[in-house]
Amino acid sequence: MQTLVEHAKKGTITVQMRNVAQAEGIDSEVLRERIATGSVVIMQRGDRVLGIGKGLSTKVNVNLGTSTGKVIVADEIKKARIAEAFGADTVSDLSMGGDINAIRKEIFSHTTLPITTVPIYQSVVENGLKEMITDDIIATLRMQAGFGISSCVIHCVSRTMLDLYKKKKRILGVVSKGGSITSAFMLLHQCENPFVERFREVLSICREYDLVLSLGNTARSGCINDRRDRMQLEEIRENVRLAEEAHDAGVQVIIEGAGGHIRSDRIPRYIKYHKKQSAFPLFVAGPLPTDIAVGYDHIAGCAGGSLASAAGADYLCYITPAEHLGLPNPDAVKEGLIAFRIAAHIGDTVKYGKDAQDKQMAQMRAALDREGQIRCAMDPVRARELADGEKECTMCGEFCAIKIMREF
Repeated sequence: MQTLVEHAKKGTITVQMRNVAQAEGIDSEVLRERIATGSVVIMQRGDRVLGIGKGLSTKVNVNLGTSTGKVIVADEIKKARIAEAFGADTVSDLSMGGDINAIRKEIFSHTTLPITTVPIYQSVVENGLKEMITDDIIATLRMQAGFGISSCVIHCVSRTMLDLYKKKKRILGVVSKGGSITSAFMLLHQCENPFVERFREVLSICREYDLVLSLGNTARSGCINDRRDRMQLEEIRENVRLAEEAHDAGVQVIIEGAGGHIRSDRIPRYIKYHKKQSAFPLFVAGPLPTDIAVGYDHIAGCAGGSLASAAGADYLCYITPAEHLGLPNPDAVKEGLIAFRIAAHIGDTVKYGKDAQDKQMAQMRAALDREGQIRCAMDPVRARELADGEKECTMCGEFCAIKIMREF
């Protein structure tokens, strides 16, 4: 079976490419060329396809899944439904508690969105950090691929990166869970990264199922005072090298980077640096431009995500109000998703001038069309709740600026 990358390199425009091109409003031949060069990927789940990358609208991912500290399967089902209903583009199932396969089956059955996993999460839970071996990790990846996932994340931290990390103290060290587990495995077993050592096998699995391979962001900063360092620069270099190898093997690939906590004035510069190093789609977690928004990190994340998207990030991973505090409940998932859909849209107005929806809303406001404004809102239910059943906006009452200026 040929992968989408291989079809694109041979000049073939597949059904998936045509469908994505139509959804994004671009020429299918342009899309094919971008897949052939690696600047666009297509996630697939059954007949559902999603394009991510150059010239396409900024996409938003929702993380859900149980933890070792909290397992409420009904909540995860609600989160999956919320992600589908309120416009998420993808879902990442990061379950690490309970019967993980049964929980994933439930999540799959309650959403049609493409689903990403982090194989080392399930592997470490089921095997234990000290007992886990490389064969367990690869077996988990193969099992999840067969389950029907659309994408997987591997963290490619190297011994060189760990040596650089030891030389410079960070306030918050390594805050990537997948990156820390992979690093701990390497240190416990005094070995190189299992994903890198068995990279050809990883690529073989990805080719077989035409998965999108996402190269994780182990070295991201955990606070705005932990500035970009040599470990981060080495990770960018290593991820680009592996991405090129994957693409040459016919595997679609995304690079994760410039996520975590980054002071706002540095976000555009860091994003542009990433994009200068390679054309592969860039996936960004957040970033958070301040550390003091606890309980409101989705708002801080919206600010950082807007800057990242505008500067060229292709794909955002949302942050909820529960970030740094606990596993988010369904309401927090909705709040985080809406915040990051706003961020993605703001970025697209800058990158592509996509402001047709904004103009439509402005026209409704100019016409004092209250119902029209509610219908045009990103969350019409929320807008209607805040309208409080009034026929007119109660902010200005009889002194409405638009009415006054029309009269005079």
